[in-house]
Amino acid sequence: MFFCKTTVLKRLLANHGPLIHRSLWSWNKFKPNFGVYDIVDLGYVSEPRTVPEYVTLPSYAKTGIVDDEPDQYSDPEIHTEGQIEMLRQSCKLAKFVLNSAAGQLRVGITTDEIDCFVHDLIINNNAYPSPLNYNGFKKSVCTSVNNVICHGVPDDRPLQDGDLVSVDVSVYLNGYHGDCAATYCVGQVDEYGKNLMSIAEECMYKGIKACGPGKSFPDIGRAIESFALKSNHNVVPSITGHGISTYFHGPPVIFHSTLHNYLGIMEPGMVFTVEPVICQGTNEIEMLPDGWTIATADNSRGAQFEHTILITETGYDILTI
Repeated sequence: MFFCKTTVLKRLLANHGPLIHRSLWSWNKFKPNFGVYDIVDLGYVSEPRTVPEYVTLPSYAKTGIVDDEPDQYSDPEIHTEGQIEMLRQSCKLAKFVLNSAAGQLRVGITTDEIDCFVHDLIINNNAYPSPLNYNGFKKSVCTSVNNVICHGVPDDRPLQDGDLVSVDVSVYLNGYHGDCAATYCVGQVDEYGKNLMSIAEECMYKGIKACGPGKSFPDIGRAIESFALKSNHNVVPSITGHGISTYFHGPPVIFHSTLHNYLGIMEPGMVFTVEPVICQGTNEIEMLPDGWTIATADNSRGAQFEHTILITETGYDILTI
């Protein structure tokens, strides 16, 4: 996961309705039918971390300007065997970094420290953290805690007992991006939170199982939304998956609900992410004043899981497994 987050997301939000910049909440606990947990606000964000000269950079690394991604309405790319092998390598590294970051999660560690760990691990593997300076994003990973559901910017807030945290890792290795995300428990999480995580992960797999050659892209959203609603949870429709390759985001746009449709048929050689955000409460969202952090309008918790998949001649292959 990381950003389909930026350009595409902002276009969708513009079409979906105006964003309300909510004021920061002063109360500490949110206790309706969603469990007991801390509401997360914006903390102090340190300066971006440096990248050695020897690391191969994406086009936006120095300028923050993304101008080489294909238009979302272009035909999805059909990758060659050589390109698929490069994508496999980048996705394998992304998954390794995600698993390693999960091992660092504990009560008291800050998300900024997680960012430092992820940044150094990616650099040490001769890769570039894809989020860094993508449209000006200041950090090397996204960490979204509790009511923050997407694009959470690592900051100085220590993780607390009972937090849910989604970690979204993306790497740029040998000219290709790899992308994956998962949500984790910090300390003792209540049953409502554990149930949310279980439903969110299953929603992702329901969407993946709807993939294959000759299948339509709207099948993904139907499968995800059907399961979420049966489980008394909601899909955030404006958070989408995306094609990925030498570019971070491109066609196809993967909608995780039936509110929007991306017409077309899946073909062997297509590579894209499936990454639904599932919420306990409303699917209405708000952008916080930093222009990146997306939170639920009712402060309910969200959870996100993400894999990058390849459409094959006989079905699909999860590259970030």
